[in-house]
Parts: sequence; C-alpha cells; structure tokens
Amino acid sequence: MSTHTATDMRWHKEKRVDGDVMRHPADGEAWKEFNRTFPEFAADPRNVRLGLATDGFNPYGVLNQHHST
Repeated sequence: MSTHTATDMRWHKEKRVDGDVMRHPADGEAWKEFNRTFPEFAADPRNVRLGLATDGFNPYGVLNQHHST
C-alpha cells in the first residue's frame, strides 16, 4: 500500500473535524454505534470498514430490465 493511500485510510481518525455536520460516514450514527460496540476494532485507525447497502439499492436499474435469450 502506498504511503498516500495509508494516510487516506487513517484520515477519519487523525484529521477529521468532529462536529454536528455530516461530512463523512464516521459522522453517522451507525459508525458511532459500531465504535461503541467494538471499541478494540475502533481503536486501530488502520482497520477497514466495509458497508453493504441492500435496502432499495439498485444503481443501474438492473431489476427493471428483463432478460431475453
């Protein structure tokens, strides 16, 4: 991993401004709840968090197209 990528991966912990405005997923309630639930994981800023959204998530309209062979 490049030093630039590694720095960007830690940004949410090291340089993010903590305020009442949603600027980053770390500002969201789900991220904060995850930190409270898993404090050991949250303590290391190098840990990667992946999110999966399935509730109505359809970026390309695939469900609206019919397949024909």
